[in-house]
Amino acid sequence: MFEYAKIMLPKVSFSRELFQKELIKCINWIEPQNLQQFRKWCYANFKEIYPDILEKELANMVG
Repeated sequence: MFEYAKIMLPKVSFSRELFQKELIKCINWIEPQNLQQFRKWCYANFKEIYPDILEKELANMVG
């Protein structure tokens, strides 16, 4: 699922609504052992574009 996220999230990053929708899907599907790596990757790639969405959606991730 992490590999899917790395492909899908950049493709939908042009749209705030699509990005948030896909991010939520990825959070729900990502394997527990990849959560921390996923969080770091998201911030590295999208912090400048959608810091508020990342903060909101990634804040409650366990991992």
